[in-house]
Amino acid sequence: MKLTICELSYLNELITSCVNTITCMSLFKNQVTDEELKSILTTHFPIHVEDYNRKVEFVKDACSASGKLNVPELNTSIFSENINASKPATPITVNTNVTKLTDREIALSYFLTLKRAGKEYAIASMEATDPKLRQFLKDAYTMSCNHSYEVYEWLAKNNFYPITVATGEQTGNIGSIYNPIPMGN
Repeated sequence: MKLTICELSYLNELITSCVNTITCMSLFKNQVTDEELKSILTTHFPIHVEDYNRKVEFVKDACSASGKLNVPELNTSIFSENINASKPATPITVNTNVTKLTDREIALSYFLTLKRAGKEYAIASMEATDPKLRQFLKDAYTMSCNHSYEVYEWLAKNNFYPITVATGEQTGNIGSIYNPIPMGN
């Protein structure tokens, strides 16, 4: 099957995004000081390379592209509901003269990249007409979601990303608006 112009356009954007992600991750791996964050980056890196290569396969020959991406399982070993939820996140001072990134800057950059990529994969997958390409984009979306969760955990654990738990009153106010629909109607 040949790619539609829409699919080709999305793949071009997604490949360019991969070039940026892989380039930044290469820099990040060399600058990160926290061993846990370094392990996350090192583990994720080859999956991003694989993701890039699969997209290149689709552009070069959509008919022969394997499309299957090795999607990592969601790793939730770190997160707990009470992780720094009661403390405000450590304030950020924007560095306008960067020569070396901090671990927080590395993690935030990677986290925001994963969130943006996930949105792009979701949109592209809904418009893909080739079933293999559609499945690949769905897998890439899941990969971005799972990777972003691990980085989110690291940020939260280190008090670098705000977690604000909704109060019972807030949840009750929203919950009181909606009622379940009885099944069978």
